This record gives sequence, C-alpha cells and structure tokens, in this order.
Amino acid sequence: MELTRRHPTVTIATRALWRIRLARELPRYLLCVMALAGLAASVRFVIAPVGLGRASPAVHQAAPPDRAAEAFAVLFVRLYLTWNASEPQADVAALEPFLGPGLESDAGLVLPSSGEQHVEWAEAVQAREPQPQEHVYTVAAQTDTSGLLYMTVPVWRTARGSLALGGYPAFVGAPDTGPAQAQGHLREVAEPALATVVQRVLHNYLAASSSELEADLTESARISLPSLPLSLVSMQRLDWAPGEGSVLATVQARDRRGAQYTLAYELDVLRQQGRWEVSAVQTDPDE
Repeated sequence: MELTRRHPTVTIATRALWRIRLARELPRYLLCVMALAGLAASVRFVIAPVGLGRASPAVHQAAPPDRAAEAFAVLFVRLYLTWNASEPQADVAALEPFLGPGLESDAGLVLPSSGEQHVEWAEAVQAREPQPQEHVYTVAAQTDTSGLLYMTVPVWRTARGSLALGGYPAFVGAPDTGPAQAQGHLREVAEPALATVVQRVLHNYLAASSSELEADLTESARISLPSLPLSLVSMQRLDWAPGEGSVLATVQARDRRGAQYTLAYELDVLRQQGRWEVSAVQTDPDE
C-alpha cells in the first residue's frame, strides 16, 4: 500500500505595518495611560481630598473682630485698676454697670487701707474665642503705681446682642515675644536715578511739603503726610522689596528738638516714560 506524502504549505498574508506596530506597542501604551490616570487621581486628591463617606467640610472663615466687645473689656480694666482707697464707694459705683448676680458687687476687689492707682493707658493685645459668642481678651494697662499689667477679661455676646462680663478677670503674663527679625537678604537698588527720586520724595514727605512732593508722584498716588515734621539727615540703605514693585529705604531723620530717629519706609515705585515715580509711601490712607 502506497502512502501519499503530504508536503507542508506556507501561507503568506500581507498586513499593514502600522497594524503590526500597534499590536506590539499596545500593551505599553495601555500601561502608560493607566499610570497617568493614577497620577492625575493622586494629584486631585492632594488638591481637593474627598471625604470618606461624608461631605467635604466647608472652609472655615474667621469671624471679624468684635470691636465693641474689645472696647468693653478695655473699659472694664481701666475702671477695675483705677481706685482710691479713701473713696471705696466711688470705685464700686464705677464697676456696677459691669456686674450682676453672678459676681460680687465690687467684682471681688478689696482695696488697701490707703493709697490710690490710676491707669495711664490700656488696650487689648490678644483675643481668643473659646466658643461662639464668648471672647477672652488680654488687656495691657499701664498704671502709675504697679507699672505695666496684663489682665484677661471674658466677655459674652448675649442672645439679645448685648455685652456682658463672663466672669472675674485674671492677672496674666505678657504675650510671648522674641528678638527683632530683620528682613532676609534683599537686592540693593543699583539705579542712581531711582535712589535720587526716593531720597527727594522722603525729604519732602518727612518735611510735610506736599507741593514739592507732588512732582515725583504718579497721578493716582494717595499720600497722607506725617503729623510730626522731620528733616531727612541721610538715607542709609535702599533695597528692592520682594517682588520688586517697591523699595525699602532705611533713613535717619531729626525733629525740631534735635531727637534723631532711624526709620524704615516702603515706597511703591513705577517707571513711566523713562523716569521713576512714586505711587505710595508706607501706608494707604484709603484703607
């Protein structure tokens, strides 16, 4: 019996080159797309994280300062620390509007047998809000006998909107302070024309010479002159402020009595039509 030998056949098919490249590169493309998607999701989570099973909390905005409550605390401290041992009833009467059933009639203040004390000045230097409508102010008061004192005063804003003392005051320490912090390294102004304009502006500004000052100001400049006229002695330094839209000038000035001061001024400057002009000096009188 004779067997028929079969010969293998080869089929040649033509395929576009771009299809071959796509089939070979497709896994790599998919991997890159997945990596980019994961990176984008991570960046979004960092910028705006999504709460786990709860709505994102609203952005907390600090409440504006309660100026009336602050003044209430300062007035109480002034009256509390001002006393005359020979007229105790007058001191009790002065504190009476602040007191109520929860506090003693004299706010717990027992005067010595003799002497008196007056407050030369007082102002709030710190404030905190332990809970809504409750303020605790730290008030600094300069007295003529005990020196500089610090007191905390709790003040409530009632449901009716009125102010009320929230308890007894307390003597406390001063707010934490440290050594002066000078600005970091600043780039010195190297343009003589700008330095000349700044020196001339400060000379006229300190001397309260508005007519001379106007020549170096922009049309929209708003300047409020100091109430104490000074004469410019020298300009010690002139540096560019961060952002370089303004300059920082350190100067020495003298008053009419001969007292000399080292002062620092920030001036907004603008170059217009080849010359430097000043649009603001240290403060904005409209704010």
